[in-house]
Amino acid sequence: MERPELIKDGKRLDGRGLKDIRPIRIDAGVLKEAVGSAYVEWGGNRVVAGVFGPRECIPRHETDPYKARLKIRYTMTPFCSKGEHSRSGPNRRSIEISKVMREAFEPVVLTKQFPKSQIEVYVEVLQAEGGTRVASLTAAAVALADAGIPMKDMVSGIAVGKLEGELVVDLGKDEDNFGESDIPMAVTHKDKKIVLMQMDGLLTKEELAQ
Repeated sequence: MERPELIKDGKRLDGRGLKDIRPIRIDAGVLKEAVGSAYVEWGGNRVVAGVFGPRECIPRHETDPYKARLKIRYTMTPFCSKGEHSRSGPNRRSIEISKVMREAFEPVVLTKQFPKSQIEVYVEVLQAEGGTRVASLTAAAVALADAGIPMKDMVSGIAVGKLEGELVVDLGKDEDNFGESDIPMAVTHKDKKIVLMQMDGLLTKEELAQ
């Protein structure tokens, strides 16, 4: 595929400025059978999250007598996009994102209030257009809040990247594929603590500081 011109006359492929984010819509309480749930539209991304628990830990040998186990599963539907996601079942990417999402929420969710139990979060990407991990993390946070799971703070995410030597926010699909770098990150709202930060590509120290 030929590489597109990602920035022209100060505008990106979809007409956004360098610091503009795509339209976002968030709905809570969308799943009847879940304790808490959320649906997120973020640009062309469509994500649904459901929370179950606290409930008995299964398998029982994983029970922690002092706190709840937080389990997060991120998956992409076979029809959400082209490429590796068209295969059913978990793949390396979904396993990795499930892990980093769990690590992002573990310092925030008050798991010690629910010993000997587990809290499960299921996130399903229905349609993908770049930035699914931060959209999914945001959906999971809203679903946890909708479930009444106590948290120290609310969490939300955004991706920052570099295109044609310029720093931009909220990368779309082609920007993610052809850009020079991609940094998905998530922070807490009150204390601005970074709970997730990854980098694919290269940035200078000065660019990272921005």
